[in-house]
Amino acid sequence: MRTFKPSTIMAALMASGLAYIAQPVYAQDAEPEETPPDEEVIERIEVRGFSTSLIQSLNQKRFSDTVTEQISADDLGGLPDVSMADALTRLPGISAVRTGGQAAEINIRGLAGDFVFSTLNGREQVSTSGSRAIEFDQYPSELINSAAVYKSPKASLIEGGVAGTVELQTASPLAIEEQHKFSANVRGMYNDRASEIPDAEEYGHRISFSYQGKFMDDTLGVSLGYARLFQPSVSTQFVGLAYNGEVDVDGIEGDTDNVGSECPECELISEGFEIQHKGGEETRDGYMAAIEWAPTADFTLKADAFISKFDSEAFARGYRVKLGGVNAGITNPVVVNNSVVGGTFTRTDSSFTRVELVNDDNQDFDQVESYGVKADWQITDDLSAQFDVSLSKAESNFRNGLLWSLVAEDAGAVSPTFDENVQISYLLNGLNLPDVAFNQADAFSDINRVMVSKYGIYPFENEDELHAYRGDFQYLVSLPVISSFEFGYRYSDREYNNDRSVFEYGNDGGFSVNQPPLRLTQDMVDVVNWSGDYSYFPSYLSVDLNAALNAWFPNGVPQPQQTWGPGAAGVINGPGTGPNTAWSVQESGDVFETVNAAYLMANLDTELGDVRVTGNVGVRYVQSKQRSTTLQRATRFVTDPETGTSVEVSDPTAGAQNIMDETGLINNFYRPTILTHEFTDMLPSINLNFGLTDNTQLRMAAAKVMGRAPINRFAANASTTVEEVTATMDRDSGEVTLSKPTAKINGSARNSPYLDPFYATQYDISWEYYFEETDGALIVAGFYKDIDSFIENIAIEPYNFEDNGFIVPSEIEVPVYLEAEFSGQEPELARDANGDPMFITVPTENGRYETAINNAKGGYIRGIELAYTQIYSMLPGAWSGLGVSASFSYTESEIQRTLSDGVFSSRLPGLSENVATLTVFWEYEGFETRVSGRYRDAFVSEQVAVNDQTVNFDDELVIDYQASYEINDNMSVLFQVNNLTDEPTKSYFTSEEQTGTIQFFGTQYFLGLSYTL
Repeated sequence: MRTFKPSTIMAALMASGLAYIAQPVYAQDAEPEETPPDEEVIERIEVRGFSTSLIQSLNQKRFSDTVTEQISADDLGGLPDVSMADALTRLPGISAVRTGGQAAEINIRGLAGDFVFSTLNGREQVSTSGSRAIEFDQYPSELINSAAVYKSPKASLIEGGVAGTVELQTASPLAIEEQHKFSANVRGMYNDRASEIPDAEEYGHRISFSYQGKFMDDTLGVSLGYARLFQPSVSTQFVGLAYNGEVDVDGIEGDTDNVGSECPECELISEGFEIQHKGGEETRDGYMAAIEWAPTADFTLKADAFISKFDSEAFARGYRVKLGGVNAGITNPVVVNNSVVGGTFTRTDSSFTRVELVNDDNQDFDQVESYGVKADWQITDDLSAQFDVSLSKAESNFRNGLLWSLVAEDAGAVSPTFDENVQISYLLNGLNLPDVAFNQADAFSDINRVMVSKYGIYPFENEDELHAYRGDFQYLVSLPVISSFEFGYRYSDREYNNDRSVFEYGNDGGFSVNQPPLRLTQDMVDVVNWSGDYSYFPSYLSVDLNAALNAWFPNGVPQPQQTWGPGAAGVINGPGTGPNTAWSVQESGDVFETVNAAYLMANLDTELGDVRVTGNVGVRYVQSKQRSTTLQRATRFVTDPETGTSVEVSDPTAGAQNIMDETGLINNFYRPTILTHEFTDMLPSINLNFGLTDNTQLRMAAAKVMGRAPINRFAANASTTVEEVTATMDRDSGEVTLSKPTAKINGSARNSPYLDPFYATQYDISWEYYFEETDGALIVAGFYKDIDSFIENIAIEPYNFEDNGFIVPSEIEVPVYLEAEFSGQEPELARDANGDPMFITVPTENGRYETAINNAKGGYIRGIELAYTQIYSMLPGAWSGLGVSASFSYTESEIQRTLSDGVFSSRLPGLSENVATLTVFWEYEGFETRVSGRYRDAFVSEQVAVNDQTVNFDDELVIDYQASYEINDNMSVLFQVNNLTDEPTKSYFTSEEQTGTIQFFGTQYFLGLSYTL
């Protein structure tokens, strides 16, 4: 093995974790020093092939001053993974949440993505997710040279990683050994499930190019990189909908199994389920550029840029089954654990039982950008400094377009009517596909029965931008215990903007008279049959979205707008009737976050007997200020002395203003304001590394850490609504019937700028043994996190709105409508003797208030991690290229969430008790093959259906395979299979009989060529 001995300064820098900072300067030393025989030798293992990355990663971990995990690549394009999300899941204690079959968000040590902090080249990254969770599939692995996961913090690291901090690094052109480097990768791709989905793409590709070069006597370096991914996005899925209804279906006397409910004798029923084909295309273009200038051995200036554009165009086609709620006719119910998991549901006059044919069209355009300029200055032999200016930007434009169709009695009728003869029979089978039957099944593919009834589009537009300025200093000293001091200051200013808008036309529950349904023609549709595991489901009509919309809106398809809606309270220039879409205005706004941080850290280097002790101790001071724009209700109630009726009116003395939306509607019920919250924190940390032997070391660390709430949770959008009450008059008797005797006032403030960060005190211990005779290591680590609090959504009912500062009415006026004479009749107002519309006064009562809080429950997360890597170079002949890399982690927590609307598990999101990885590889004379498996057991995460739902996900094992062959020193071929066994995603609600998601994504095959020069 080759060995190296660093200079005194380099050894100190390595001990303090500064080796990376000093690398460009050190690389310019004229000649390496000879190794004196009496000085300690530090080994650096050098091998070729896939094992190169593993051993380089172990070296970086070995000489780190914190508890870390590392990924390293020789060159740009050296990592084989589709994205950095895939690459990071090969590390111990790290797992991924698959979105569309691809790893995107990562979980570290049982904590979800919002607890993970991420930097690129040392700079904080913002995200397209609309929160703080980084979507690592946005980062092409071809453009990243290395990655580190800091599981224990130190004072010089930017605060924010309660779970851990992920540091991504792009190439440093002056660090390469060669004068010039060029590489190219081209891979074709095939998905074996795409053929089951009409209009889905079967083939895709990955292409990347990179160049690194040094000029002007190695004082100027340039790096350029481009990576493109085009892949089909396909899946077939069954999605169960939430159990949000209660009804007594078994009639058992004395049944009180529904504990904690106002109806203990009731059973839980589901809203319904979806059965869909999903397809589409995903295109990611990544760009990287860096220029590095080192005019002297003491100064380096580097400017770099990173851009990634990820565009997704997807469709979902199939049907959505609405079982009809508590008013549906339910026969032959199947009840398991107090949940109705099967039976026959029949539509009644008071239920909404129906089957909607779904043709959804989703477009997601995401872009992240990162720019920075960094100066590295060796001021004196003992003092060095770095100055960094950076900009991180993210934009996301998600357009959720929905086209619903319903079954008509006769689509050719002059006034078509919705077919109310609906009967649905089903039986869930836990985590396997259900049995289903529909009395309208033949009509689903009949152009004479199916009509388009509603179109809706609901964009989510997010912009996130962060400016940061940073200065860091290192000062070497010769003290008995301390080898150097580090101190620095960082200022960041972040602005997040969220915009909502909406357009809706028609009705998804029936056929609207004012906005009539569209009759389909043969050129607009295709009949879709199911295949494979789903082949027993009935066929349906797939509708061409553009053809349908052009026929429905011949003068042009209307676009979504941010609008109050003509029916919103406070609109002064509208017709007074129509939809209320005030949420699109109220949920739009800006969040501002300003952070000042300073730190002081001492790097340690001493001996306790024969044991060398290195590490650091320090403290980080953080001053945070978070602000949010909001619209607050500014009204008062005026009583008419003649009628005694209270009317809500604008109150200019309370700050009410005329606020115009994008359509020109003016609302005068609100006043704009900014809410502010400020706080400071002190975050101490210590990391100690004990060199027990030449090959064995023990690490110990302790720290107080913080992680801010998701940036979108700071938006101040508190609102109240008055429950809708309808009044119907019998045409013969004149008797008026109310749908409810009172109108409940409900409200929500699930976001708040007053949310405090997450805080935790954490402890780490790690024993590391690096093999002497072969290449590899055995590592055993333990951790304990004592977390103070979590953000939770809670519901308070009844909630005293008036006493808590809300302006709410004591009664409302409800218009009276005449009872309909036939189905589909346009509503007709009842009128008094003078011909004026009739109203009835209905009192209000306090209802439910949902809000976000930092609960005081908290609790511990603790676990152990095992990692084993070895290349069996001691084996004879070809077997010497055999190797294994494996890891296992066990994590447990006492923390539980409060179950509420949209939350169906009390467990901590992101936590899998058992996570394991295994890679077996073999390299011989240019040939390399490996098989990898990633396992995580059951965990909790968010499932997106009609609404977001926090559910339990079943365990999963994802297996990948790769083989490559070096044709010569410059060219190699590669064959790769991702998700070899087509592992599905499966989830459930409170227990397994309540089926959540069953989703298959297909197996991806890659065949490619790599060229380096």
